[in-house]
Amino acid sequence: MPGTIRRTGGRPCSHPGQGGFRAATIALATAAGAAPARAEGGGLPDVAGTVHVLTSLNRSELVAMVLTLGVLVFGVVTAVMLVRTRIRASFNDSKLRDRIAAVRADHDRLRTLLMSDSQVLVSWAAADNEPEIIGDISLVTNASIPQRVLAFGSWLEPDKAQAMERATDALRAHGEGFAMQLMTTNGRAIEADGRAIGGRAVLRLREVSGPRRELTELQARHDKLLSDMESLRALIDALPSPVWTRDVAGTLTFVNTAYVRAVEARDPTDALNRALELLNRAAREEASRVRAAGHIYAGRQPAIVAGSRRNFDIIDLPTRRGSAGIGIDVTEAEQMRTELKRLGDAHRRTLDHISTGVAIFNAEQHLVFYNAAYRALWNLDPAFLDQYPTDSSLLDQLRATRRLPEEKDYKEWKAALHEAYRAAETREHLWHLPNRSTLRVVTTPNPEGGVTYLFDDVTESLQMARDYDALIRVQRETLDNLAEAVAVFGSDGRLRLHNPAFAAMWRLEPAALAEQPHIEAVIERCRPLYGDDALWQRLHAAVTAIEGRDSVKGRLELRNGNVADLVTVPLPDGATLVAFLDVTDTINVERALRERNEALETADALKVDFVHHVSYELRSPLTNIIGFAQLMAEPSLGALTPKQREYLHYIGTSTNALLAIINDILDLATIDAGAMKLNLGAVDIRRTMLAAAEGIGDRLVKNGITLDIVARPDIGSFTADDRRIRQILFNLLANAVGFSPAGSKITLSATRQPDAIEFSVADTGAGIPPEVQGRVFDWFQTHSRGSGHRGAGLGLSIVRSFVELHGGTVTLHSAVGEGTTVICRFPLEQHVERTAA
Repeated sequence: MPGTIRRTGGRPCSHPGQGGFRAATIALATAAGAAPARAEGGGLPDVAGTVHVLTSLNRSELVAMVLTLGVLVFGVVTAVMLVRTRIRASFNDSKLRDRIAAVRADHDRLRTLLMSDSQVLVSWAAADNEPEIIGDISLVTNASIPQRVLAFGSWLEPDKAQAMERATDALRAHGEGFAMQLMTTNGRAIEADGRAIGGRAVLRLREVSGPRRELTELQARHDKLLSDMESLRALIDALPSPVWTRDVAGTLTFVNTAYVRAVEARDPTDALNRALELLNRAAREEASRVRAAGHIYAGRQPAIVAGSRRNFDIIDLPTRRGSAGIGIDVTEAEQMRTELKRLGDAHRRTLDHISTGVAIFNAEQHLVFYNAAYRALWNLDPAFLDQYPTDSSLLDQLRATRRLPEEKDYKEWKAALHEAYRAAETREHLWHLPNRSTLRVVTTPNPEGGVTYLFDDVTESLQMARDYDALIRVQRETLDNLAEAVAVFGSDGRLRLHNPAFAAMWRLEPAALAEQPHIEAVIERCRPLYGDDALWQRLHAAVTAIEGRDSVKGRLELRNGNVADLVTVPLPDGATLVAFLDVTDTINVERALRERNEALETADALKVDFVHHVSYELRSPLTNIIGFAQLMAEPSLGALTPKQREYLHYIGTSTNALLAIINDILDLATIDAGAMKLNLGAVDIRRTMLAAAEGIGDRLVKNGITLDIVARPDIGSFTADDRRIRQILFNLLANAVGFSPAGSKITLSATRQPDAIEFSVADTGAGIPPEVQGRVFDWFQTHSRGSGHRGAGLGLSIVRSFVELHGGTVTLHSAVGEGTTVICRFPLEQHVERTAA
């Protein structure tokens, strides 16, 4: 073709892009040189010329030409496709318009057909809860809102509305169709038809007429009669009285549950199948004769019910298809009538034993009952009272014997008393008799007419009331003169009683307290002086609680500097006594004593710290002195004179004694600081005793004292700190040697108890007076008691501290002139390493 270059040889392009670029280049070159070539010869273009043209263009111009050509080609293709698409869309649009017009015509025709009848259509899409409602909604409801059609309860009876709701739910959920004949509340016959059509649930409500309407009305009447019959049958079945019906032949056709229970059948069917009769044959025959005469039988007949004899009032009446009967159990009524008579007799006997005089007059004012107290009160003859005297004659006789109150107008007074026969309420009178006694007379109208008189001698009660008033006044005066602030709150929480001290303590106005304020109002007025809500809430609960009124105790520090003790006491009548005792002076004394005690404790702590500090400060130079004294005694430093050796010996003895005292002080200070720890292990008892005795051997020889060690060979060992046990026994032996005279005897013994080891050291010295025994274990407490012993007074303190550190106890027994025994008891079980407290 003209303008086209074909390549028929050479190697293929190794890169697609590169080949395309070359083709585009050749095409451009052809387009540029095609016309000259055709003009010259009309044949193929000159390849050499084309190449010359291409080589004469630079690279950027070539790229621009390629892009321009691509855009032109894309525009042409797009325009062609757009024209073809518009032609196709125009054709499709014309077809769709024709189809829509046909569908609309069909829709209008079908809607006209649907609306030709009086009906309502409700449809639901498969996944849509909003229904589409069309038609005449006035068919079922007068409301203008279409959704009221689905409010079935607004235009149907409740049972039909529930049935429609269940059927509609089943239609929408499972596609279950239904058809119902309904009567609306305004008397319209409606046919309800529900079914699934084309994936939608459709409900149609249509008014029916003619035979279908009559059928619907008959169905409604039938349902109503059936409902009424079921209600009556349920009511009859729930009656406690047996009910039955018979046919013309006299056979049972219906019995209720009470009848079934009476004849002990399993159920009504069982009673009918077995023809179980409640009444005997004679009673049934008698009822049958009365019914045959066209009358209703009514009579009382016995029957055996559940093994016991009962009485029934039977009512048996004829019906069009037989008869119906009911039996009313009157056994309890008969029993109640008998019980009422017995109760009346018992009531009369009870009234005859009470201290209140009782006289009952009937409507004709005749005496029909009196008790022994009435006869004794007026000292009347029983023969006269048994003649049913009138009320007026009784009063006349009592007035004649001066046993009635002295009244100015007796007739008027008697007429006022007899107003009780016409009164509707109980009245009360006080009669002050000439014998200085007082009667409380209560007149009570009787329901059947007449009056009941009650006579109470209240002479003693009035005297007790006067005595009570006097007692209250005495208590009031006593309360007003108490130093304690006292208030009494009633069971309703209101202030009933208070004394002046209460108002003065809380700075309350007497006028405000006279109004009997509630406990809440009193608390609000007291809150400026004391603002602890917790205590006020406890006080409020103690006053107003119905049950569990516990006593409240507490101490209040008022903002004015006063201190008071609070206590509440529940009273028997439901009231609560609240008392405040001013203890300001006592608290001030207590604070002074506490401050003094704290000062003493601080001084004691300073003393301990001082001793501890001094002990540490003395120990270092004392250790130096001991070391230099031992160094001077070394022969390598030169020979010493006898006098020098004697002085060095005194220095060593004194420094060793001083070092022992300082060590004891340090041990006591460590224990007191809670830093002493025990190194627990197995302690051989006999070996420890021998080691302690060896430490004081020189003192025993020097003073000519004998030491006996008493312990069983098999006493064994126990858990303790071996070093501290030896120190305890050494201090006890040293103390015993110091207070024992020359030539005396000391006994060191050990015994094993079931739960402890006991060490005891006994001497025959001068003994310890009772007034000193309580202080011998204190620090720096030493008493020579006539001996030549002098010491720092720390030995027994060390003993007690170490024994208690082991969890043991120290006991001292001593008598003046008989010696002293110290017993140390150590528990066998040492579970953990003990630390001083």
